[in-house]
Amino acid sequence: MARVTGSHLIGKALKLEGVTNIFTLAGDHILPMLDVMADQDFRFIDTRHEQAAVHMADAWGRITGQLGVCTYTTPGFANAIPGITNAMYSESPLLSIAGSAELAELGRGAMQEIDQVGMAAPVAKESLMVYDAHRIPDTIARAVRLAYSGRRGPVHLTIPMDVQEQEVEESEVNFFNPDEYRPSETFQAQPELVRQAVELMRQAKRPFAIAGDAAGYTDNQEALQKFAETTRIPVLTEGQARGLLSDDHPYSFGFFERGLNRAATKIRDADLVILLGRKQDYTIGFCRPPNVAADAKIIQIDPSAAEIGRNRGVAVGMVGDVPSVLDQITQEASKHSWQDLPWLDELRAERAAHAEWAESLAVAETPMHGMFVHKTIQSMLRPDDFLSFDGGDFCHFGRALLPAQMPRHWSYVSGLGMLGSSFPSAMAAKLAYPESRVINLTGDGAFGFNGMEFDTAVRHHLNVVTILGNDAAWGIDRQIQLGLYGRTVGTDLLPTRYDLVAQGLGGHGEFVEKPEDLKPAIERAFAANKPALVNVTVQRAISPRAEAAITRRLAAAAAKK
Repeated sequence: MARVTGSHLIGKALKLEGVTNIFTLAGDHILPMLDVMADQDFRFIDTRHEQAAVHMADAWGRITGQLGVCTYTTPGFANAIPGITNAMYSESPLLSIAGSAELAELGRGAMQEIDQVGMAAPVAKESLMVYDAHRIPDTIARAVRLAYSGRRGPVHLTIPMDVQEQEVEESEVNFFNPDEYRPSETFQAQPELVRQAVELMRQAKRPFAIAGDAAGYTDNQEALQKFAETTRIPVLTEGQARGLLSDDHPYSFGFFERGLNRAATKIRDADLVILLGRKQDYTIGFCRPPNVAADAKIIQIDPSAAEIGRNRGVAVGMVGDVPSVLDQITQEASKHSWQDLPWLDELRAERAAHAEWAESLAVAETPMHGMFVHKTIQSMLRPDDFLSFDGGDFCHFGRALLPAQMPRHWSYVSGLGMLGSSFPSAMAAKLAYPESRVINLTGDGAFGFNGMEFDTAVRHHLNVVTILGNDAAWGIDRQIQLGLYGRTVGTDLLPTRYDLVAQGLGGHGEFVEKPEDLKPAIERAFAANKPALVNVTVQRAISPRAEAAITRRLAAAAAKK
């Protein structure tokens, strides 16, 4: 009989899930696992901070649809908590595995002992301790099943060192293939509800569809495209759904972000709002007036029943896999004739006004406006380029302009607003798309969170090109402070030479102050054949997103008086 350790079982269980990459930072409590798994044909992407490892695993899960796996020691797990929290917001299928001191020592003041299971529980779909190596395969299977079920998200496992090293007879351990314990992702809605939804669409004069995260769990472009072309209903996309319907498509009206897309503001005039894997959360005003008209009808499709009608009742609610339900709707809709509505012309007018606004800002001057930087990037884009946006005003101008043309090639910070996640996400994208150019767009404040990961990119040959808009400030918060309080507190930074930091870590770095020098510098960055950073001095310009935040808070304050 062959005897194996718990570490062997961890590796085999992950192999059965199709896992090839492990995002990690080595430490005492996972050394047994790493040593064994090094002989099991995994690729280890070791980072400089555990939060970055989780951000990479998070992005890998969203970009590829495959399980993102990250592992670390006990203090590393404490560092990973922000990343796990972000993965919950970004709805990524992620498995967090932390080692710990031996079971017999826990509760006695063991080495670096903390309540890992309790710490992860509020920010993960489930958090578990593995007490016996025999249970490793079924516990991992349970974790992965939960990570993919309903609204996707992270699951955490703590596997103590002695469980990693525990020897068992391999014949005593049961393994199952994923298709034996995970149901198919495709599940459909009741036909009668589909018919009701189509009838509401036929009656609508101003329909408005938003494809959110859950619509993008697969890269099935066909379902959303056929829906739009059959019903001629305007579609806006966000989150993981960006690029499912290219922004260039005649029935696509771009990014659903009311502060960054004028067409998105028209939702307030819609008489029918169709939520395709899109939550009724604060970013849409909880679907309440005046954000969505009081007399507007709502159709909501979601893989989680808990999200249907969460903040406002719906006319039709369908629990199901979004692409599968869209196929049902399209099939039913094809029985009828559909015409372009005058409503589309209103949206096109807003889109044209938006383009004129962007053009008016993209003026060649010193220092450069952020929109000029993004307009320059736009002129250089290829269809398969991957864009990774961080938060902050500089990046908001980019999100307001740069298109999503392919599925899973346009990523930005989650609703949590976790700054600094864009660079690890970009590295994961380069791992997923080695032949595509990956462009990381970040501000100087956000870059500080994970800037040392340039070392990770260099070591692992992940040749991401970073365009850093440097206004020597925490831009958006500084603007909001000025708008609300007339002064700034703790939001000024130095005009740091981040290009020299990139060079010091083994990458390519350039500093740009003049508009005529920008495009040649970006071209050299693309040609550098190493991770590159272009540090661009930009104006302290307020974005529409910041303006909207100021207006909203002032209005709320006035209403209380």
